[in-house]
Amino acid sequence: MDIVLALKALIMGLVEGFTEFLPISSTGHLILAEHLLGFQGMEEKMKVFEIVIQAGAIFAVCWEYRARIAAVLTGLGDPKQQRFALNVLIAFLPAAVLGVLFNKTIKAVLFAPVPVALAFIIGGLIILWVEKRAKNNPASARINSVDDITPVDALKIGIAQAFALIPGTSRSGATIMGSMIFGFSRQVATEFSFFLAIPTLLGATVYSLYKERALLSAADLPLFTVGTVAAFISAFLCVRWLLRYISSHTFTVFAWYRIAFGLVVLITGYLGIVVWAD
Repeated sequence: MDIVLALKALIMGLVEGFTEFLPISSTGHLILAEHLLGFQGMEEKMKVFEIVIQAGAIFAVCWEYRARIAAVLTGLGDPKQQRFALNVLIAFLPAAVLGVLFNKTIKAVLFAPVPVALAFIIGGLIILWVEKRAKNNPASARINSVDDITPVDALKIGIAQAFALIPGTSRSGATIMGSMIFGFSRQVATEFSFFLAIPTLLGATVYSLYKERALLSAADLPLFTVGTVAAFISAFLCVRWLLRYISSHTFTVFAWYRIAFGLVVLITGYLGIVVWAD
């Protein structure tokens, strides 16, 4: 195994894991990391690699919430578990349907550094607005448990998640901010985002792997393993950290990070410091 490629795979895996569940866009970071690491000319192979390592992040959140997942799977006769499973399914559907219909167009038009940078900045401004709104209305949260979510609430969150089809928006950012706008507490918004990630990311991974199955090769297994393991470990650590962090902090720091990161990409590209490929 080429040590340089292995190191790049490790970096990409860490980027995936540390960004997947934060409101800063894993897809946006992977697109930018791919350009910085010199993967130009390997776009087709990188599509498959990024799909595979995403599975590592999915397994991490499944492991973190294994008790609740087991309770749902073994207790579908319980109305409480039935409603929870139904809510996750309802929230999953809008992005799934729109993703299938417009995936090719989105990738052709928006999977590039400049659109991603703009999405970073706009997303950051939205987070600042949502957090200011929450600060001005501290008692506005009406949902303080994932079991209090209604099917209508779930549909609203599903529509919010669909905006994350735009690269750089952030799936977790769209669902968490959307949830807070619709009256979820910060803790519940974050936890439901994690639960919703499981069918959303798993569905996207299976669908994408099926479409790109001709690009799969046994020779790539070592690199895929390195990236997937790195994504699993970093995502697991990130989920644990984020749950502790939001118990006493807002998402404002992520907003400023997004804005700064997006501006750096635009400025370095404009000045020619970094040649961001289109």
